[in-house]
Amino acid sequence: MPASNAPYPVLPGRRYPPGATVEDAGVNFSVYSRHATGAELLLYESATSPEPFQIIRLDPRTNHTFFSWHVLVQGLLPGTHYTWRLEGPNDPHGHGWRFDPNIELVDPWARAINVAGWDRWRRQHRGVQPHDSPRAIVLAEEYDWEGDTPLHLPSEQMIIYELHVGGFTRHPSSGVRHPGTFLGLIEKIPYLKELGITHVELMPVMAFDEQDVPEEVWKAGLRNFWGYSTLGFFSPHPGFCVTPERGTHRREFRDMVKALHRAGIGVILDVVFNHTCEGGAGGPILNFKGFGNETFYCLDTIDKGIYLDFTGCGNTVNANHPLVTHFILDALEYWVREMHVDGFRFDLASALARDSDGRPLANPPVLWGIELSDTLAETEIIAEAWDAAGLYQVGSFPGYRWMEWNGRYRDSIRRFVRGDLGLIPEIATRISGSSDLYEANLRQPINSINFVTCHDGFTLWDLVSYNRKHNLANHEGNRDGSDNNLSWNCGIEGETQNLEVLNLRRRQAKNFLTLLFLSQGIPMLLAGDEVLRSQQGNNNAWCQDNEIGWFDWSLLDRNADMLRFTRGLIALRKRHPNLRHRHFLVGQPLPGGTLPDVAWHGLELNAPRWDDPESQILAFTLAPTCAEEAPLHVMINMSDRALRFALPEIAPARWYLALDTARPAPNDVMSPADQSPVSEIRPLVRARSILVLEGWSGPGRFDTRPSE
Repeated sequence: MPASNAPYPVLPGRRYPPGATVEDAGVNFSVYSRHATGAELLLYESATSPEPFQIIRLDPRTNHTFFSWHVLVQGLLPGTHYTWRLEGPNDPHGHGWRFDPNIELVDPWARAINVAGWDRWRRQHRGVQPHDSPRAIVLAEEYDWEGDTPLHLPSEQMIIYELHVGGFTRHPSSGVRHPGTFLGLIEKIPYLKELGITHVELMPVMAFDEQDVPEEVWKAGLRNFWGYSTLGFFSPHPGFCVTPERGTHRREFRDMVKALHRAGIGVILDVVFNHTCEGGAGGPILNFKGFGNETFYCLDTIDKGIYLDFTGCGNTVNANHPLVTHFILDALEYWVREMHVDGFRFDLASALARDSDGRPLANPPVLWGIELSDTLAETEIIAEAWDAAGLYQVGSFPGYRWMEWNGRYRDSIRRFVRGDLGLIPEIATRISGSSDLYEANLRQPINSINFVTCHDGFTLWDLVSYNRKHNLANHEGNRDGSDNNLSWNCGIEGETQNLEVLNLRRRQAKNFLTLLFLSQGIPMLLAGDEVLRSQQGNNNAWCQDNEIGWFDWSLLDRNADMLRFTRGLIALRKRHPNLRHRHFLVGQPLPGGTLPDVAWHGLELNAPRWDDPESQILAFTLAPTCAEEAPLHVMINMSDRALRFALPEIAPARWYLALDTARPAPNDVMSPADQSPVSEIRPLVRARSILVLEGWSGPGRFDTRPSE
């Protein structure tokens, strides 16, 4: 640690690279600010030091090059905390400038931001207080990756599991040594591996402002839990670290990534480049507003004091400004190159397709820059292909590599399973990869991220238990969260002891999961859905850092049947390449085969009810892709009465029952060794249920099952 009796000598330094860089001679600091007229660097011993031990005023003649301010502090050691103060014109309405020499700013390129000492930082009603701002940390630690590299699993094999790092292990039932942290997640890797997922998609783990909540929410003792309020795009969130005061952010995050990779699990980060925690005109000045407000944000063309808001969060990042585009690419490439992550999911990604005036661009530079980056060439890139202002781009997101959260899939499957009529053509299209959305743009089923639930909305159990949202615990008058849930409570709203309703809900939950994992494309499972985690009807638990938002690990025992079902369903998907096609199904034989890749049916073979406005049934047969694989036959009955379906012949093989959502455990899903042959010519599919059959044989083409 630096001695407080310094001062450290300084040299002019250089403008590149931005941020704080440890060198043999000391530490080089550099930040961007096009219109600043003066700059000061404040150095602290720690995050809790009441005063800086040295304030370095930069000389515009020697410490200013083009749009950068820079200085080399000789002999300065890693672990030093620092902030910036900038002078310049304050003209928010005319030019958008918001320089204030009294406000300490966080370096946008900071590799670590410390949460210790934030008890002095008061977003609500405090105004500017001396030395109370969050502080960046100088880092230079070595790290032994032990040969680790990002995983490169073929996209069609991906099974994504969306989780919140804090909420996953913060519940007392988690039993981990360090609840709510990156290291706590490491302790749950055996569970993830046994579940069968291939990638975790981590809700925001970049440093965020936990105090970014409305006043009434803050007064209720709640905070920003989800983290869609980024403060530092290069820093792991200090609240997920065990010893952030020692600057261990990167090491702890890297330890988690390395451990997940050893288990064969990839890491996808949910990243929020569409807005920041600084909010609109009434929000605090933390970094971007103070360094270059007019550069980093989309502002009104007439009154630049007005922030264009396409995100619902007060501001919109001006992502297609050349410098901001470079900043975003620099951050993404850093997380791949230095932190070994395997992919990114972009929150409200359509906001990144807008220009500085908010107009959608046909070829947004930032999105194409991400697609064409050499560093990101083998990285998974996923768009939430809409924003809060109505720009909906599912199926047409700019670029070809981009995968998309398929909101059309979610809505169609929800409507179908709850019992809506006349959806058969739509459901067949969704199950087979959404060719209507992707094929015309030369895309494939692997561009579709299929999901029924995600962090935003009801959990799976709540989807079958509530007709309306119950968000009063958020202290926003139940105004927040979507009203369009497309849910069905199975007859009773919320908690109940009615066994008939509870059994139906369980069956419906199995139906949702079954359709998800039988669909072409990439399935995404919300953490906790496999054990029927509930948020008590809250469909927007963004501020609930409590049992509403946490994973309750006692559910593994209470709902062991659902956990077993989900594991079996994932195993079924993994043993069937015909559920993981890279290209669209066309109803023709695969090369070297005789059966069509897909055949659609109704109650009768080859007679799907495409034009029946009352139909709630669909069946289909998938041909094997190789001699070692079995064909699949799926019968879906979402009507309220049991029906008998015709079976196709597959001699010399026989059909065996692999899954029946209407049966109780352990007969609801079975491994090949435990399956029984189907003896009926027309098997009965009970109301609101799904049957899945596998075609096994003795010696012959489908001989991957021990003969009887």
